[in-house]
Amino acid sequence: MSEAVAYLPIDTLKPVADDVWIVDSGPLSAMGLEVPVRMTVIRLRSGAIWLHSPTTYSDRLKAEIERLGPITHLVAPNIAHWMYVKDWKQRCPGARTWAVPGLRTRAPVIKSGVVLDEDLASPPPAAWAADVEQFLITGGFGVNEAVFFHRATQTLILTDFVENLEPAKLGPIAGPLARLAGATAPDGMAPAHYRFAMNRRRDDAKAAARRLLAWTPQRVIFAHGSWYETDGTERLRHSLRWLLD
Repeated sequence: MSEAVAYLPIDTLKPVADDVWIVDSGPLSAMGLEVPVRMTVIRLRSGAIWLHSPTTYSDRLKAEIERLGPITHLVAPNIAHWMYVKDWKQRCPGARTWAVPGLRTRAPVIKSGVVLDEDLASPPPAAWAADVEQFLITGGFGVNEAVFFHRATQTLILTDFVENLEPAKLGPIAGPLARLAGATAPDGMAPAHYRFAMNRRRDDAKAAARRLLAWTPQRVIFAHGSWYETDGTERLRHSLRWLLD
């Protein structure tokens, strides 16, 4: 099942652009579906390595990443993508952990014992402000997401604000369910539950969508499904139709 769902090879670096890589992993259980999941890796100009939405830890993957530079930042970008931060923090004790506001107070997070050092805010911290822009998208019910833009490569990094799952990889039951959620290729967008939460603060979400498009990304990486390797701005605009149409 994992080979059918995940984007092979898994748990290894795949180059995207200068100083940007992805790591495909999974499958991960989400809303009753088995879905692929993805981490993004950036080497900052300082040489520090920034991990967005860390995926399954392995010593082999850690060694592969550390050949690029020291793992310095571990980013939990929304309330769902934090589960593997603890494993990476334990093996990279010098790394700082960053999380969306409110994550540290959630019961499963407290129970897990994960250490979250810093909250993410709309202006990027000094640690990566020279390389990466960021802001927070805040919805209802505590659902929020930090979004990032790597200026040098015009790469937008999202988590669940866009999903683009391929039904053929999900199977005869999960595929139609994902299609009903509105998160399937080639017309992926945020899944239904995420749209519902964001629509509680629709004006803010709409402003955020316009801000994302104003960055005119060449490519858009997100955590689940086939990411946008080319025509990033236009494909993103289509994915945000639920806000902009």
